[in-house]
Amino acid sequence: MSKNQILQGKEMDDKIQRSRTEEVHEALRLAILEQGLRPGARLPEDAIGESFGTSRTIAREALGRLAVEGLVELKRNRGAFVAAPDLEEGREILSVRNGLERVVVQTLAGHISTQQQKTLREHVGMEREASSGTTPHRPVRLSGEFHLLLARMTGNQLLSRYITEVVSRCSLVFASHGRPHSSECAVAEHEAIVDALVAGDFEAAALVMQRHLDAVAARTLPPLRAGTDIRDVLARYAAESTDTRKPD
Repeated sequence: MSKNQILQGKEMDDKIQRSRTEEVHEALRLAILEQGLRPGARLPEDAIGESFGTSRTIAREALGRLAVEGLVELKRNRGAFVAAPDLEEGREILSVRNGLERVVVQTLAGHISTQQQKTLREHVGMEREASSGTTPHRPVRLSGEFHLLLARMTGNQLLSRYITEVVSRCSLVFASHGRPHSSECAVAEHEAIVDALVAGDFEAAALVMQRHLDAVAARTLPPLRAGTDIRDVLARYAAESTDTRKPD
């Protein structure tokens, strides 16, 4: 066998391994986003390899990609786990997402092609159909994919990558801390976003997007509790103490 044939064979093996890694990566990502794998779940490389009929090396590479996306935590000497952001981190992620989504609508407002309009409306139609179905987590995934679709339409690869990460992380936040709610409201809000983008009014589109993200947070996350001031706690007790104090 010639040196050239050996190199070609190695390139083919590398290509197959990359393809298998991408397959495992995407399957794990879907399982996490649809909450088949819950936040905090352990992800053993051997179990993943057995499930997909592949090596632990490929499983490890797929987990590494998910760690870069913020969906998996790699803990030294303990292995890999589905990320479980706390509530404070979740609110920080939502804040970052708000800014990025504003850039998306600023880029797209008035620049949506006829084909893009059709694609978006078809996707919203799938969301509506899923919201009345029997698979509870499919509407959640489709809702996130709507925002990924918008990001890809900007043609800005860096923006699309950032949006993909924060939307994925938001899915984990909602899985960890979310409250049960109907997805019908989100579907109607997505329709309103498409309408505003098609109309070409950036300010209106940005407002609709902001209201949508605020509504999602309000529907799914527990109310934000203000920090407790010790004086507020003790005020009543101090008043009662004064009322019952006997004169000297």
